[in-house]
Amino acid sequence: MLTRFAPSPTGELHLGHAYSAVLAHDAARSAGGHFLIRIDDIDGSRSREEFVGASLADLAWLGIGRDGDPVRQSARLGPYAAALDDLRARGLVYPCFCTRADIAASLSAPHGPSGAIYPGTCRSLPDAERQRRIVAEPHCWRLDMARAVAETGELAWEEAERGTRVADPLAHGDIVLARKDAPASYHLASTIDDADMGVTHIIRGADLIASTDVHRLLQALFDLPTPLYRHHALVCGPDGKRLAKRDAAASLGSLRAAGIDGAALAADLIAGRLPAGYSLQNP
Repeated sequence: MLTRFAPSPTGELHLGHAYSAVLAHDAARSAGGHFLIRIDDIDGSRSREEFVGASLADLAWLGIGRDGDPVRQSARLGPYAAALDDLRARGLVYPCFCTRADIAASLSAPHGPSGAIYPGTCRSLPDAERQRRIVAEPHCWRLDMARAVAETGELAWEEAERGTRVADPLAHGDIVLARKDAPASYHLASTIDDADMGVTHIIRGADLIASTDVHRLLQALFDLPTPLYRHHALVCGPDGKRLAKRDAAASLGSLRAAGIDGAALAADLIAGRLPAGYSLQNP
């Protein structure tokens, strides 16, 4: 068994992150397996190095050990570019020149798990126009979801303790796989990384279960193995809402500063015991 925890250094970790990390770490250690840490720092406009150090300190405080040095997405741009080139050569992605304002103006479009489904404005542009505009205009690269699904056929994955789940990537529409300020989307980078790292079991929050539709599709397109998934309940605050990085009171840094025993907290989280006022809920 090989599990991983993959924080994004865009803010401080909170109790929800701790819960996910200790579950993944405990699963690996209980099975005599390995546990890795990946820093998802590909978003250069939001990632901060100080949060990398803080996250590693938080994990050490919880008593979470790792096997090897953390993997940094910012050091893995080559594999992402190669994957995108492969999809481009197969005609499965297309450049999109729509601005956020353009897309916002299409609010009549149906909504899917990831929000408004892209209406496909740029999907059928003539090749000559595409090549001319690529040179002159900012653009992202979108997956032609209908073509991709036609190539893979029906897909599914195994959810721990729940059995087989059928993937529905079409519900997400033509998702973005790369843009100027992020050379690979979360979906693309995470899928490639998990395969390259040899991850066998992915343990993460239930808020990401819809993302697995897309990840399963990308695994099939690139002929990658499919891990076993476990999407756990989310840690919610006293207001009943899922924790976010702006919830300073729940940050692991604030708990450390208050003198909380990190190892004891980790043991409580594994047992499903949360600090007073916090709860586990499925969305």
